[in-house]
Amino acid sequence: MSFRSSFAAAALGAAVFVSPLAASAAPAGWVAAWATALQPIPDLAAPPPLYRAPDVAGRTVRQIVYPTVSGRAARIRMSNAYGHAPLVVEAASLARAGDGAALAGGAAVPVRFGGKASVTLAPGQELESDPVAVDVAAGQPYAISLQMGPNQRMMVWHRVSNQFNYVSAPGDHVSDPGAATFRTRFTQYAWVTELAVEAGSARGSVAAIGDSITDGLRSSVNRNRRWPDALARRLTASGADSIGIVNLGISGNRLLSDSACYGTSLASRFERDALSRSGVKAAVVLIGINDINFAAMPPHAGLDCDHPHTQVTAASLIDGYRRLIDAAHRRGVKVFGATLTPAGLPAGREAIRLEVNRWIRSGGGFDGVVDFDAVLRDPARLSVLQRRYDSGDGIHPSDAGYTAMADAVPVEQLQAAVGGK
Repeated sequence: MSFRSSFAAAALGAAVFVSPLAASAAPAGWVAAWATALQPIPDLAAPPPLYRAPDVAGRTVRQIVYPTVSGRAARIRMSNAYGHAPLVVEAASLARAGDGAALAGGAAVPVRFGGKASVTLAPGQELESDPVAVDVAAGQPYAISLQMGPNQRMMVWHRVSNQFNYVSAPGDHVSDPGAATFRTRFTQYAWVTELAVEAGSARGSVAAIGDSITDGLRSSVNRNRRWPDALARRLTASGADSIGIVNLGISGNRLLSDSACYGTSLASRFERDALSRSGVKAAVVLIGINDINFAAMPPHAGLDCDHPHTQVTAASLIDGYRRLIDAAHRRGVKVFGATLTPAGLPAGREAIRLEVNRWIRSGGGFDGVVDFDAVLRDPARLSVLQRRYDSGDGIHPSDAGYTAMADAVPVEQLQAAVGGK
């Protein structure tokens, strides 16, 4: 798609080599090949270490993404969601990534916005770049490099990237093939929210959306071991490599309540973060365990990421799911409901989880069911994770657990939802 902007929260993505396409020659049939969802950075004078963003003013930020479907052209989307000031990007490029911050063989390709090298986004604005003619290979790393304005601050990010990204010394290094100047490493994504590709063989994308368990918290860094990653590999191995899988999980996110740290509720962000993605035909929704848990967390002074501590019931969660389903169906998107996974909850909270799971398994209004609970739970103690699938905190799966989750997805039903085999 040619240069376009709107006011919401949104995206950016990338790929590499070759030359920009004229806007009039932009091909049709765009599919999201990689994506992420943004959340605010608490604006505090002395933030805790987890919420300290790197200095990016006048520097080049290089971020590494892995597309899940191949294509012959690419476009990137950027977002200034949650921003309080304009987002200024003075130059941007796409390149095949090598080791660390280095680029692989071949020159970085400039990315333009409405024919211009620089772009300014107002607070809340999102936009897509001009398309770039480039061969994008699924499963390979691509570098998105952005030279930031001289006064730019990072006020929005995706906090748990499980991927090393980089900030350079001051200056324009978007075309620099080496890693030496990229001296700062961080494990978040910022401003980048989608890489879309044009591919004649691609049928569409699946949006995996939820909380930290979809986000892949506690999975191996730089290894792409989240369950959506494993699902993408499974689809490729089965020959269904024309379907993109994009990960819109946010650690700490809830279905019904907003958070100063974990972003707006999934009910509020579903349209923006999932349904508005390029070529999305289906969604897998795994959300609700934080709604159940955070109500019991004691309020505390200072940064209270769990606020509001809202009590929920199975009925209120089910009502939230129905709202997601209705929104998706209005867009012609199929929705798969995923059962809430074991977390060793006390009896009262566990009863809510079990009631929600019974409703999800019954079909409810979902177009399909993914029974993650059945795969991960201990057969002898159904309220806890199997030890072999536990990352160590009793809540988040290990790499093996995330792989087991991907193996539980009914691929044939997913293929049918996206459109054909």
